[in-house]
Amino acid sequence: MSDQKTSYKKKNSRKATLAGLAIAGAGLSHFTSPALFEGVTKSAFPRDTRRHLYTNGGIETALGLGFSARKTRPLAIVGLIGYGAYLAGNLVRNR
Repeated sequence: MSDQKTSYKKKNSRKATLAGLAIAGAGLSHFTSPALFEGVTKSAFPRDTRRHLYTNGGIETALGLGFSARKTRPLAIVGLIGYGAYLAGNLVRNR
């Protein structure tokens, strides 16, 4: 049973690492392909959209890298929740 538990944890950790790297990749994409994110960002941040787009890209990159490492994952989860609330709040406010 212990070997199964260890195997499950490794698979789960591997998936979390890949998810974190995917989030970081999406964050970096804000810098390499900003046009992809312009429409979505504009709905939450209608003024100075490009600055917010790059800020969001930096935040997503940092949170994704934090999520990809087991030691920093709990803090990154808190950050992801806060970031989600921040984005949702801006969407609602700028409707």
